[in-house]
Amino acid sequence: MAGLFTEHPQSVGESYPEHMGVAFSFGGRMVLAGLACLVHGLLPFLFVKTGSRTITVLHDRMVANRGHKRADDHAGERAAA
Repeated sequence: MAGLFTEHPQSVGESYPEHMGVAFSFGGRMVLAGLACLVHGLLPFLFVKTGSRTITVLHDRMVANRGHKRADDHAGERAAA
């Protein structure tokens, strides 16, 4: 049962609490950007770039974190060898 909570976080190089924090951070940003998009739909002169900018920032953050964690993992493997 514990594996249900730890398998995915470990697969991305995080502990359960770390993964929860990252997911909450992403989710909060996505909720706020979604609300901005809804307001933009009604008032198109507001939040013109908020949705697309948020997607770009979150994507870059996710990709950068993956690359950084992989590099750290490989450095640890080289040091152990």
